[in-house]
Amino acid sequence: MDQAYSDSPRMPVPANLVGTWRRFGAVGPVYEIIRAGDELPGGDCLMRIRVVESGEEIDYRLTEILDDPRER
Repeated sequence: MDQAYSDSPRMPVPANLVGTWRRFGAVGPVYEIIRAGDELPGGDCLMRIRVVESGEEIDYRLTEILDDPRER
């Protein structure tokens, strides 16, 4: 069984977010999380996302993703 959270307090396992959708801020564009990337110093990691309206794929920090609202 997969762990929902990593060993750091309140930090989700990045792979569990793949396939979910979020929005940049309250009214920004929607993006899909498409894969987990490299771990960064300090416990953060990069995630690969796809911006829906442009199709652009970019790397985005997990901590930034967690600040963005989920898209329904």
